[in-house]
Amino acid sequence: MKVCKFGGSSVADAAQVCKVCDIMLADRQRRVVVVSAPGKRGKSDTKVTDMLISLAEKALEGYDIDKDLEAIVERYASIQRDLGLDDAIAKEIADDLQTRVASDKSDRGAFLDLLKAAGEDNSAKLVAAALRKRGAAAAYVNPAKAGMLLEGEMGDATLCDVSYGFLHDSIERVLWQPDNPIVVFPGFFGVNRDGKITTFPRGGSDITGAILSAAMKAECYENFTDVDTVYAVDPRVVPDVHHGISEMTYREMRELAYAGFGVFHDEAVMPAFRAGIPINIRNTNHPEAPGTWIVPNRRVDSCKVVGIASDSDFVHVYVDKYMMNREVGFGRKLLQIFEEEGVAFEHMPTGIDNITLILRGSKFPPDVQDRVLRRIKSDLKPDNIICERDHALIMVVGEGMQHTVGTAARATRALAEGGVNIELINQDASEISIMFGVRESERAKAVQVLYHEFFA
Repeated sequence: MKVCKFGGSSVADAAQVCKVCDIMLADRQRRVVVVSAPGKRGKSDTKVTDMLISLAEKALEGYDIDKDLEAIVERYASIQRDLGLDDAIAKEIADDLQTRVASDKSDRGAFLDLLKAAGEDNSAKLVAAALRKRGAAAAYVNPAKAGMLLEGEMGDATLCDVSYGFLHDSIERVLWQPDNPIVVFPGFFGVNRDGKITTFPRGGSDITGAILSAAMKAECYENFTDVDTVYAVDPRVVPDVHHGISEMTYREMRELAYAGFGVFHDEAVMPAFRAGIPINIRNTNHPEAPGTWIVPNRRVDSCKVVGIASDSDFVHVYVDKYMMNREVGFGRKLLQIFEEEGVAFEHMPTGIDNITLILRGSKFPPDVQDRVLRRIKSDLKPDNIICERDHALIMVVGEGMQHTVGTAARATRALAEGGVNIELINQDASEISIMFGVRESERAKAVQVLYHEFFA
């Protein structure tokens, strides 16, 4: 059995949905399909998820939302009409959206998640109907009823481990029905223990696909998107990139996805990794292309660096205190302040008398920053504390780096010759990646010079 996931560009309009149907029907092993909400139909278009977020925020503020709601319904209705499906499905989607908009708004996060989840949920209903019109048996499966149990914050939830058994049993019951239907499953959301719809982080349909692959012990997880391969660097940063990656390890993909590779969500690697299921990233528009395989192990002697990724919006909090290394509990007390303020850190490079915490800027707004800095000054009495925003992280990744002398030297030399100032360097003992911190304004230049050093 294969589990397939199709991203927003793959279900953006009727023509793309037809391609999804073609791909699913071309291989009898493809029994489960996870779909995203409709994405952009062109550069000037808006993703349905973004439209739903805007709708939810306006509803929360009490603004008139009739036109926004009408526009979202029309996105689905246009796909329904162009596919030649019964008008009843468009009415079902309109009624569903109306019900969600009219629901309780006392919990902002819960209301936002309820509206956001509508994108994938109604997309799945359309894809199931499209498959049935093609003569295939197809069954829409609701994540809440199937046992997709989540925990954690609204909009940033994680899976409860007990869900794997629930999902396996629920989907197995559908697959073994007399007509052997294809299971069509909405990505991105589940329910918490209170029964409220809760979503993964943005891009969470990748996570859903990986979870179902693990639950069903799939032969492989095919993740269809809009590129033929995973490139060694983001083409938006280096337009002339032509190095596609045919194969990489789970660890390499996890590092690259974390650091900004938008083609695959970093949290989607772990469920497949734990279950030992290979991931195949492919192009909906060119399904004949082999794509990129993500596997447990690969030969690394022919390629030292597999890819370079970058991401922005990082904050550096630098804390300096003489004899810090002799002060028992200093690190614990520092991290406890962040924990009590609900802020997770990403990295923590250290020196003898200093610690730098690297945080996501979106998770560390100015009001929280002010409180944290005041508490650090009051509780820990540092000699110096500096908080700098607008930083970027660059990750040079490759399993073969641990067997290669001079990779860090090549990278630092290339950055120096390119006129990029390195704010920090970090590398763990595995040597699978080297992280460079630079100013956000120098991010693109840094990626470009590193790409030309290792690939051009």
